[in-house]
Amino acid sequence: MKTNTRRDFLKKSLIGGLAAGATGIIGCTGQKPEEAKARKDIFRPRQGRSVMGLRCSPIPTVRIGIVGLGRGGNAVFRMARIEGTSVVAICDIRPDRIERAQKSLTDAGRPAAIVYSANEEDWKKMCERDDIDLIYNATPWELHVPVALYAMEHGKHVTVEVPAALTVEDCWALVDTAEKTQRHCMMLENCCYDFFELSTLNMARNDVFGEIYHGECAYIHDLRASKHRKDDYSKQWRLEYSKHHTGNPYPTHGLGPVAQIMGINRGDRFDYLTSTSTNQYGLSLYAENNFGKDSPEARDTYRLGDMNTTLVRSLSGHTIMIQHDTTSPRPYDRIHKISGTKGYAVKYPEEKIALEPSAHEFLKPDEYRALMDKYEHPLSKYIGEQAKAVGGHGGMDYIMDWRLIYCLRNGLPLDQDVYDAATWSCIVELSEQSVLNRSSAVDVPDFTRGEWKNARPWPVIDMVNVFTYS
Repeated sequence: MKTNTRRDFLKKSLIGGLAAGATGIIGCTGQKPEEAKARKDIFRPRQGRSVMGLRCSPIPTVRIGIVGLGRGGNAVFRMARIEGTSVVAICDIRPDRIERAQKSLTDAGRPAAIVYSANEEDWKKMCERDDIDLIYNATPWELHVPVALYAMEHGKHVTVEVPAALTVEDCWALVDTAEKTQRHCMMLENCCYDFFELSTLNMARNDVFGEIYHGECAYIHDLRASKHRKDDYSKQWRLEYSKHHTGNPYPTHGLGPVAQIMGINRGDRFDYLTSTSTNQYGLSLYAENNFGKDSPEARDTYRLGDMNTTLVRSLSGHTIMIQHDTTSPRPYDRIHKISGTKGYAVKYPEEKIALEPSAHEFLKPDEYRALMDKYEHPLSKYIGEQAKAVGGHGGMDYIMDWRLIYCLRNGLPLDQDVYDAATWSCIVELSEQSVLNRSSAVDVPDFTRGEWKNARPWPVIDMVNVFTYS
């Protein structure tokens, strides 16, 4: 999109968030809990059929169209190395990205893809093709929802980069369209497929931690230089968002794995959240030090607080702390802490586990290795070495794509569905609402419309039974 269009989008999102925030708080004031939960933004009438556990006809060869070849260029590389795929078409307005994507295909012995690059809406023609099964949506934030909706409306399954949507209204649009069209809509939350996260999921399903009542997660990543980079405008979306918004704009990397472990949307659901942010320091200091105290960058106003902390409570009385900080001099950290009645796990800065009856200290190295060997997730055990060889954030991107294709080829439900995409992504707007209203509690919608009560938790894949659900 053009620069002014993107900026207009971000500013309009801010205005919408402010208005929604005011409405949400007024709606809660003076209401009993049961009255608050009846509000239309918590429950909405279904316009189609539930897609919880959706199974579609198997697709022997999944024909793929990939739109957005920044991050999507790596997806072309991976998909060309997965059995049962055909990258039919690619879409981007930058010739260099088109060229790299075509080389990824030909290097893997695949035919070159049909190219859509005539204009910024050429992706629509890709979605309208009748020889594509899946649209892989790796576009900038403002196109996540438009592309996903158009793809589903034209009979395509769709995957969409994170977050799937920036507003609650757009989250509902994804859910409604998936239910009306009966198409898969999966957010590409690759961190759900990282190795330690998969192992702790397996342990949780085998009651190693007991009842998991608290989790902690984050996206802490020093992106000051990336936000201010001037040689590639595709990197500037983070900076523009930081000028117009507060709250947590990027919650899903840490939240996804913890939410799946805790059975959110499958036996439990988010009830409400509170959120608070520090003042902003990092972007202004970086601009001052690198561009000068009187530079436009240093004089600019940034609304996004350096550290946001959001606390979500579920109906079962479990809690998840979510943090976001992309402007501080800190090492990368997704935290990934799991606290249960029998034990505790943490990933950063070092993977460690503590279990009863000696949970006051972490397992010794040999005990830890034995536990990890016992509970290595069947998916990473089966495809992990190949994933590491192909690459993609240490291999988790490849595991994600491989599993997606496997499910589509065999007519299985996907590991993440549109309800997960909406529930994890709605934290973006809801956290901003809370911050702007002095950390007042904000209800989280039930995008499943009650289906969470009977849905089963995200399963551990059973290799013995050829990846059926256990």
